[in-house]
Amino acid sequence: MADHDPELEAIRQRRMQELMGQRGGAASPQNAGQQKAQEDAKQEAEERRQMMLAQILSSEARERISRIALVKPDKARGVEDVLLRAAQTGGISEKVSEERLISLLEQINTHTSKQTKVTIQRRRFDDDD
Repeated sequence: MADHDPELEAIRQRRMQELMGQRGGAASPQNAGQQKAQEDAKQEAEERRQMMLAQILSSEARERISRIALVKPDKARGVEDVLLRAAQTGGISEKVSEERLISLLEQINTHTSKQTKVTIQRRRFDDDD
């Protein structure tokens, strides 16, 4: 790819450091400094993410996503990712309203709904009555 995502690059670097730390055994002061830097980078990336979401979502839509995040954080994160990707590719021209967010959630639910199947197996007793 021509453009590199700084957030993705930070995640890659953090993962490499974790792997190197596992091989090295005990944590050295240098590793502690690197961990602090990684935590700072992670916090900064999350702040940028929240600022971008604030720019593309109406206050009602942000409130709805935050309520979803309380119950299903993974789902809320996925919806945020979809919205951010759409904004980066130019798919969003104005702030996303709560109604538009609801329709997006419904679309995601129809595509990702899991079918649950319940199978009842009855115990069979050999009664010689």
